[in-house]
Amino acid sequence: MELKTNQNKYSVVKITGALLCALFIGTGVHAQEEAKLTAADTTAFKAVISGLSVTDEVAPGTRQLVLPKPASGYALSLYGSSRKPVIDLKGKIYQPLTDCEVQLVLRLRNTQNNRAYEFPQTVKVTGKYRPQTGVNPQPFVIPTLQEWKGGSGHFKLQANSRIIISSKAKKLLTPAAEILLKDLKQLTGFSALSIASGKAKTGDIVLNINSTQQNLGEEGYALNIDQTLQINAPYYKGAFWATRTILQLLEQDPAHSQIVKGVTHDYPKYEVRGFVLDVGRKFFTLDFLKHYVKMMAYYKMGDFHIHLNDNGFKQFFGGDWSKTYSAFRLESSTYPALTAKDGYYTKADFRELQKTAQLYGIRIIPEIDVPAHSLAFTKVFPEIGSKAYGMDHLDINNPKTYEVIDNVFKEYISGKEPVFVGAEVHIGTDEYAKKESERFREFTDHYIRYVKGFGKRVRLWGALTHAQGTTPVTADDVTMNAWYNGYAEPKEMVRLGYDQISTPDGWLYIVPAAGYYYDFLNVKRLYDSWEPNQIGNVVFPMGHPKIRGGMFAVWNDHVGNGITMKDVHQRVFPAMQVLAEKMWTGKTDQSNWANFTKNATSISEGPGLNMRGIVRANGADSLVYQNSLATKQAKPFQLPLQEIGYPYSVAFTLHTPAASPDSVSLFKSENANVYLLNQDGLKLGFSRENYTDVFDFTFAADKTYKLVITGNEKGTWIYVDGKLIQKMEGKKISFTNTEGKISRMQTLVFPLNYIGDANKGSYGLVSGLKVYNKRLNEMTIAGL
Repeated sequence: MELKTNQNKYSVVKITGALLCALFIGTGVHAQEEAKLTAADTTAFKAVISGLSVTDEVAPGTRQLVLPKPASGYALSLYGSSRKPVIDLKGKIYQPLTDCEVQLVLRLRNTQNNRAYEFPQTVKVTGKYRPQTGVNPQPFVIPTLQEWKGGSGHFKLQANSRIIISSKAKKLLTPAAEILLKDLKQLTGFSALSIASGKAKTGDIVLNINSTQQNLGEEGYALNIDQTLQINAPYYKGAFWATRTILQLLEQDPAHSQIVKGVTHDYPKYEVRGFVLDVGRKFFTLDFLKHYVKMMAYYKMGDFHIHLNDNGFKQFFGGDWSKTYSAFRLESSTYPALTAKDGYYTKADFRELQKTAQLYGIRIIPEIDVPAHSLAFTKVFPEIGSKAYGMDHLDINNPKTYEVIDNVFKEYISGKEPVFVGAEVHIGTDEYAKKESERFREFTDHYIRYVKGFGKRVRLWGALTHAQGTTPVTADDVTMNAWYNGYAEPKEMVRLGYDQISTPDGWLYIVPAAGYYYDFLNVKRLYDSWEPNQIGNVVFPMGHPKIRGGMFAVWNDHVGNGITMKDVHQRVFPAMQVLAEKMWTGKTDQSNWANFTKNATSISEGPGLNMRGIVRANGADSLVYQNSLATKQAKPFQLPLQEIGYPYSVAFTLHTPAASPDSVSLFKSENANVYLLNQDGLKLGFSRENYTDVFDFTFAADKTYKLVITGNEKGTWIYVDGKLIQKMEGKKISFTNTEGKISRMQTLVFPLNYIGDANKGSYGLVSGLKVYNKRLNEMTIAGL
C-alpha cells in the first residue's frame, strides 16, 4: 500500500513472507462461503504481498489512502479499520485531535478464482494538536476517551444550569435531555436544573446533532468542555453516550460540579459490547432488568442479551425430566401453559423495557433457545421431546415441533407492534446431539429464514463445526456468538460468511458458585490480555469487519443454589467496568491496571443506582452508621440506609421477648428480612428472594445478647457475646442418584431500611446498633 505523502520523511515497510505467515487468516468478505486456500494459493499471495511497499505514517493534510496496484491478476482493497472515524472503509482520512494509530486490514484478491488473503497494517495518523505542557491531562472515565486535547481551567455546573437542545435537534434529543436532567438532579442535588432553549450561558449543557461529523458513526460524539458543555453527535446514540461521559466526570468531583476543560472525540472500537443474562434458570425481576439497562448505559455497554428460557440438569432432580426445573419467562397467549409460574414478563412490560432501553442507547437482544435447552417447551408438549437424547432436546424429526416453535416465534416477532421491538432476535441453536447434525443444520436454517421473514436479523450460538454436514445454513446477515471453538471454529465460520461476537467461555463465562468456568471473572487477565478480536486461541487482526464485538455472560446452571440477584450483580459489576473498557477503547499506551482499578472505585453504577448496597464511611474506622435505639416504639423505626452490601458487619444488642412469638421481624428491606422465629426454640433466621436460612443457636426468652453478623460474597457469620457461633459458608447439597453436589450459598445483603415488625410492634428488641462496611476481626468483635 502506498499513500500520497512525502516518502523521504515517512518510513516505508516491506511486508516479509515470515510476517505474512504469522498474519495469515484466510477469511472471507462476503456473506457466503468462500473457497479454502490451498498451499499454492498461500504461496502466490505471499509473493505478491512481499513486493508491496507500505508507508506506516500519514503525513499531515493527507485525506485519502491510495493503495498500490498489485501484480496482474490481483486486486488490493481496504477491508477493515480499527478506527473508522479516523480512516473509514473507503480510505478517507479524518484528522484526529492528537496522534493515533489505526490498525487496518488489507485484502488481496485473486481475480481469476476470487480467493482472498487478508493481512494487517498499522498506520500512524498525525493529530491536529501537538502535546502541550500546562494543560489539563486526559480525565478518567470508563471506558477511556479515544481522543483528548486538554484545555486550561474547569467548567462549573451551576445550581440553576440549563440543558439547551438546539432547535433542529429538539424532537430527536428531548428524551436524552430529560434522562440527563433527572440523572443530574440525583447526582448533584441541584433541584433548579432545567431544560430550555435559546442561547447558552456559562454553566449550561448544549445538545446538538451535527450531520457534518458523520465519520464519528452512530455511537460517536464530540464534546467541547469550556464555559459551556457542547455535545455534537451525528446520531442520537452518540449524543446520549456523551451525557454518560459528563455524568461520570461530575461524579468524580467531590462537589459533583466541576469538569476539566478540553475537547474529546469519542467512539467505540467495537460495535457490539454486551452482556448475556440467563433469566431462564433464575428469574430476575423487571426492576432488575431496568436497573441493568441504566447501569450498562452508564458504561456504554450497548447490547443486553436476555436468555429467556432454559432448564436445570436432571441429575439434580432425581434423574427425572418431569421434575427438572425449567422456565419460559414471557407471557404467552398462544400457549398460556408455557409461561413460567414462578416469574415472567408480560408482553406489555417486555415491550416497554425494550423501548426504554432504546432511549438509553441499549439494544435488548431477546433469545428463545431451541432445539436444546428446551425442556420448558416439551413439558407443555411432551410429544415434541426427543426420546433419544432427552426431553431437554426437541424432536427435530417431528413436524409438530416445527408447528409449535414456529408459533412461539411468531407470537413475539409478528404484527405492527411486535413484542420483540429491536432489529435482532437470537434463536439459540446450541449443544444439540452431534448424531443429528444434518437435521440440526436443517432446523437452524429453517429458523434463520423464518425469523428473517418477519424482517428481523438473526443471532445464534456457534455450533456448525460441532454439527458438520452438507446441509446449507444461511449466513447472510447472521451473527454468531462464538463461545467455544470446538463447536464453531472462528476462522471457518468467518470463511462461511458469519459475523462473529466474541463470547469465549474460557474467558467470559460466569457460572455462580458452580465450581467450573468462573465464579468471578479474572478481570486483571482480561484487562491485560483480551479484546474481542481474540476468540479462544484464535486472534483476528484488529479492525476485522467480521468481528462485531464481544459479550460476557452469566449462566445460572445450578438451579436453587442460594444465589440471589444481589449475588449475581456482585459478580457482574467488576467485569462490567473492565469489559466496557476493553470493548470500547481496547488496549492503549495509557492502559495501566493499577491506575484503572484505583480510579474505577470512584465510578458507581450510575445516578440513583446502588444495587451492591455500597455505604461509604466518613472516617477511617469503617463505621458507617450507629444508633442507640434507646426509645421503644410501637411501629417500625426507619433508618436512613436501605441495606449494606459485601463486606459488612452489623453489631447490635438483642433483647429477646418474654413470650416466644411465631416470628418477629428485626431488620427489613425490600430485598431481605432478618427475624426471630420459633423453631424448636427461639432462633435467628434470614430470608431473601425464595431462600431462608436459620442460625443454629437457640436464644433464651427475656434475655439480652450482644450480636454481630458479618457477611461477604461467600457467606454469613454470627457472633454471640463475642464468640463465633456459626459460619454459614461452604455448604454443599448432595443427591442420592449422583455423586455430583452443588453449593448452597448462604449470603445476605443485610437489610437496614426498617427495624421492628409492622404487624407486631418493635418490642424494643434491638438497640445499640453499629454498622461497618468491612468484616471486623474477632479481636474487634470481642471488644464490642
